[in-house]
Amino acid sequence: MMGGQQKSGGGLIPLPLLALAIVALLAALWAGLLRLGWAWPVLRPALPAAHGPLMVSGFLGTLISLERAIALHRPGAFLAPLFTGIGGLLLAGLPAVWGALLITLGSLGLVALFGVMLWQHRTLHTAVMALGALLWLVGNGLWLGGWSIHRVVLWWLGFLVLTIAGERLELSQVLRLPGRVRWLFGLLVALFTAGVLLSLASYPAGMRLAGLGLLLLAAWLVRFDIARRNLRRQGLTRYIAVCLFLGYFWLGLGGLLALAYGGIPAGPIYDAILHAVFLGFVFSMIFGHAPIIFPAVLQRPVPYRPRFYSHLITLQLSLLLRVAGDLLLWPEVRRWGGLLNVLVVLLFLANIALSVWQGSKTAPAG
Repeated sequence: MMGGQQKSGGGLIPLPLLALAIVALLAALWAGLLRLGWAWPVLRPALPAAHGPLMVSGFLGTLISLERAIALHRPGAFLAPLFTGIGGLLLAGLPAVWGALLITLGSLGLVALFGVMLWQHRTLHTAVMALGALLWLVGNGLWLGGWSIHRVVLWWLGFLVLTIAGERLELSQVLRLPGRVRWLFGLLVALFTAGVLLSLASYPAGMRLAGLGLLLLAAWLVRFDIARRNLRRQGLTRYIAVCLFLGYFWLGLGGLLALAYGGIPAGPIYDAILHAVFLGFVFSMIFGHAPIIFPAVLQRPVPYRPRFYSHLITLQLSLLLRVAGDLLLWPEVRRWGGLLNVLVVLLFLANIALSVWQGSKTAPAG
């Protein structure tokens, strides 16, 4: 995972690309509210259907590609987040094929970036993150080829889960985990990937096998991640650990629901499975890693503040409300939970922006 002290090879290059990712995030949030049934302006006819691609590829794909480009310290590496960022902008306005094409090219660029990293560092964690990028590329290719979103979403989910899991394995190197523990991690990754591949032939069976992989990966992370030790510490270190463990809970719940219900293509259970992972797991990770990642992108400090717990705790409560509405078939509860999810993300952005502003006021000149 990229360190906060790392500089980009392109000076101000990361800032416009981060702005593209944020625009995609805001568009995805608006689209999500429309899909939940809130009678707000549609803005663009294609916007509601673009919620998933905007969130996964336009926002998260651009953010992850940008992080990797900065880590590689090569200006050409920024083409990957540039393509995904522009592709995200096009999704809601022009025929989806153009946005999908650019996003697919961007995911190909990320695979190339990981190819370089894997050549430089032949490690299990790098291979797992490279596999995640490959799943994203294949999923985007299926999407570009006209496959329905519910058949593609497992590939996108694999991209995010394996990227994060690979990063956590990398950071746990300081624990000098026994070889058998690392082999177990690799086997669980293989189990999940087998489920993704199986979904091509049998979507229900593939979803159940992938769900089992997610559940076991969550258990592995709870048991062996370095965050387990950091829960006893203070300040930023403890905050990150709390974020991680809450995220692992949601990853396990998403896996359990996928294992129990299998390949449901739509509806409340489908919503619960996806948002447990995409929102509960992924955004808990983002909340925890933001004070480390954003300084490298913004090239400004993002000091930790205790108020960061406000968006973390509110995320958990709002998502519990939404998932309860899904599982108990309470559409109004689900709808209000979804609205609170959006407000939590906006609160997170506001807290980060305020922290950056406060950090710039106290940073020494020059």
